[in-house]
Amino acid sequence: MTRFFLSLGSNLGPEAHLRVALRELRARFGALDVSPVYESAAVGFDGPPFWNLVVGLDSDLDAKALNAWLHELENSQGRRRDTPRYADRTLDLDIVAINGRATDRPELQHAFVLVPLAEIAPEIVEPRSGLTVGELRSQVANASLRKLDVRVDGE
Repeated sequence: MTRFFLSLGSNLGPEAHLRVALRELRARFGALDVSPVYESAAVGFDGPPFWNLVVGLDSDLDAKALNAWLHELENSQGRRRDTPRYADRTLDLDIVAINGRATDRPELQHAFVLVPLAEIAPEIVEPRSGLTVGELRSQVANASLRKLDVRVDGE
């Protein structure tokens, strides 16, 4: 089994799409560690704010197969792949850490991934700096990040 951490985000019907994502993840992978939900401004374009959270799960899939499964889940929720990289999203699912090490994704530099990840797995090491996510959290400006008093996990 491999331990994965996923970043989940949506700015189009975020509550409904994140609920579906968590339900489907739980149905396929079982128990999840779920961070609180954060709201952040859209990055790279003008659009409604995003709701973001991070989940931890154990999987028998490798990273490539998990990523393909995540793409299918995004597609089932109306994710469009014919838009620019920075655009509105019904659902955006990314692997951000595997077995205690963060992936080399640029999103990890943003508070909307780093802060929720630090909430549930502060010990994860970011490979470029060698620092833990918990240590990096204090270095990231998160003025545009707002913790929401909402539960989308249904648990």
